[in-house]
Amino acid sequence: MTLADATVRSGKKSPPDGPPGGQSRPANRNVGAWFLVLPALIPILVLSVGPLLYGIALAFTDAQSGRTRATQWVGGLNFQDLLHDTLFWDSFRIGLLWAVGVTVPQFVLALGLALLLNQKLRLRWLARALAIIPWAMPEVVVGIMWRLVYNPDAGVLNETIRDLGLGDGRDWLTGLATALPAVIVVGIWAGMPQTTVALLAGLQNTPHELHEAAALDGAGAWRRFRTVTWPVLRPVALAITALNFIWNFNSFALVYVLTNGGPGGRTRLPMLFAYEEAFHYGQFGYAAAMGCVMVAVISVILAVYLAGRIGGGEDR
Repeated sequence: MTLADATVRSGKKSPPDGPPGGQSRPANRNVGAWFLVLPALIPILVLSVGPLLYGIALAFTDAQSGRTRATQWVGGLNFQDLLHDTLFWDSFRIGLLWAVGVTVPQFVLALGLALLLNQKLRLRWLARALAIIPWAMPEVVVGIMWRLVYNPDAGVLNETIRDLGLGDGRDWLTGLATALPAVIVVGIWAGMPQTTVALLAGLQNTPHELHEAAALDGAGAWRRFRTVTWPVLRPVALAITALNFIWNFNSFALVYVLTNGGPGGRTRLPMLFAYEEAFHYGQFGYAAAMGCVMVAVISVILAVYLAGRIGGGEDR
C-alpha cells in the first residue's frame, strides 16, 4: 500500500505543494529584499533623485530669487540662451582643461607611487599612512593651506625661489598665465591619495607567481609590468580614471577657496559659473539649465566609458 492510498483511507488530504497561502517563495524573498534595501534607497531618492528631478523641471522655468509673481514655464528658452552664452562655454572649456589636466598627471603620479608602495620597503606602513593624508583633509582646508603656499609675500614657494636665487617669485593665483596651472597642481596633489589606494589594491591582486615566472624567462621590469601587471590593473585604472574625471569636472570647493574663479574668469569652472548665476544673480532657472547640460555631458562620458568596457570584454 502506497502513502497516497494510506492518506485516502485515513481521510486526510495531502498537503499541497509549495508554501501555504498560495504564495511562492521567490516572491516572499523579493519582498524581504526590498525591505532590506529600503533604508538605503529612501535617502538616495530624497537627497539625490528628488533634487535632480526638481532641478530638471526648474530648468524649464524662469525662476528667480526675490520675485513676487509666480514662476512661469518657459520651455526650452533657457537652453536657447545657453547656446549663445559665450561665458558659459568658456567656463566649459576651462572645466575640460582642468579635468584633463588634473586627471592624467594624477593617474601617472599615483601609479608610480602605488608601484613604489607595493615594494617591500622599510617603514612601508608609515609611507602608506603619509600618502593618504591629503585624502583625510577637507577641500576647504586644502585650499587655505595652498593659498598660504602660493602667498606672493611670505609663501613657501616664493621664499624657496628667492633662496635659490631664481628670482623674486610671483603672484601665482592672480596671474593670468599662472592661475590655472597653479590650481591644477593643487588638484593633482589633493586627488592622488584615492587614486593611489585604488591602484595599490589592484597591484596587490597580481599573483607573485606570474612575476617570478616572467623573471625566470628573462623578462625585464618594463616587460613584466606590460605583460603581467597591467592586464590585471587595467580595469581598476579605467574605473578610477573615469571617476576622477567626473569628480574633477564637478569640482567646486577647492577652486572656490583658491581663486573664486579669477583672475578674469581664467579658473571659472562650470560649477562656479552656475553657482554665480544662481546665488549672485538669482537666476535659478538659468543655473538649473547649466546643471542639466553638465549632467548630460557626464552621462555621455559614462556611456562611452561603459560601452568601451563592455566592448572590450572587461565586465566578465
